[in-house]
Amino acid sequence: MATKTILLKSLTAAAVLSVLSTGAHAAKLGDTNVSYGGYVKLDAMWSDYSDGVPSGGSIGRDFYVPGTTPVGSDTDSDAVFDMHARQSRFFFGTATKLDDGKEIKTKIEIDFIASAPGGNERVSNSYAPRVRQAFITYDGWLFGQAWSNFQNVGALPETLDFVGPAEGTVFVRQAQARYTSGNFSFSIENPESTVTTAGGARVATDDASLPDFTARYTMNADWGQFVVTGLARQLTYKQNGIDADETSLGVSASGKVNMGKNNLKFMLTQGQGLGRYVGLNTAHGAVLNGDELDAIDSTSGFIAYQQHWNSQWRSTFLYSFLSADNNENLLAVTGDPTKTSQSFSANILYSPVKKLTFGAEYKHAERELESGNDGDMDRLQFSVKYAF
Repeated sequence: MATKTILLKSLTAAAVLSVLSTGAHAAKLGDTNVSYGGYVKLDAMWSDYSDGVPSGGSIGRDFYVPGTTPVGSDTDSDAVFDMHARQSRFFFGTATKLDDGKEIKTKIEIDFIASAPGGNERVSNSYAPRVRQAFITYDGWLFGQAWSNFQNVGALPETLDFVGPAEGTVFVRQAQARYTSGNFSFSIENPESTVTTAGGARVATDDASLPDFTARYTMNADWGQFVVTGLARQLTYKQNGIDADETSLGVSASGKVNMGKNNLKFMLTQGQGLGRYVGLNTAHGAVLNGDELDAIDSTSGFIAYQQHWNSQWRSTFLYSFLSADNNENLLAVTGDPTKTSQSFSANILYSPVKKLTFGAEYKHAERELESGNDGDMDRLQFSVKYAF
């Protein structure tokens, strides 16, 4: 087996790799380059909630999920401390030269966050691995599970929190078929709808007769990157004798502006019925109004500035928001849905060597319901990450 070397070329020009993935190690096996990489990360979080503490099994205790911030409770809460290594990640890839002179590539990536526990925090702290990405690329095509073509992964800022601008970013991985030609890419992707039913319950439906359609234009320049994406899909609800559907449309603009060693990243997304595509599904795609669907409009975005203090120290300052335009005439059906969510964060990261990072991050998050009930969270997070 050949000596391990750093694999500098990314799997696709469309930036389907996570911005958190690191350079891979590689070996040559016949006509195939085999690569692997990932990182080990420890997170420790002290969180103070204004309106009650989420249960220990809440995903919002592992990383910031806007929809889990408690609101409107009379419960006095104490701060809670959580610690885990679930974000640790591993990927395996291949690149093979074919007889036609072209190259076919594969990637499988796993981590352990947001997966079912295989044990408990009393003894083993075991968690099942989950598939993040699994895809093939060939001649401009991508087949498999990867980041949605509607999302610009390259715009995500460097944060200790798993997502960072959780309410302000498009964030979806799913099965798809994608074609990229030059600056343009188009995809059909797995459909899924989230619908609010009586009492505010969320129902996930998988009854669409069409895939989700996306289109993307990417412009790269010396000054940075600018990306515009579009989404068209069908929202459906086919249960209890009801057969309802509605059209969902959205557009997102994002990018990165280089400022010497520093950078500014941003995203702004607006649409009808975006639901699960933005804000980690803080707002649903539509409301079931009798036997019809009423799509929920939303606007979301973020802006983040990264300052490199020197070759070892850097910081990211971030603001993120989501606003849902709920139909007030349907509140009797929907209950009390989220109206707005926003967060501010700042961190300090120290890398004594290139692949080892120690960090501290402060985040303040606020969530308000349509009724005016609100709640907030303050979190101090410490992390240690080693990429291999």
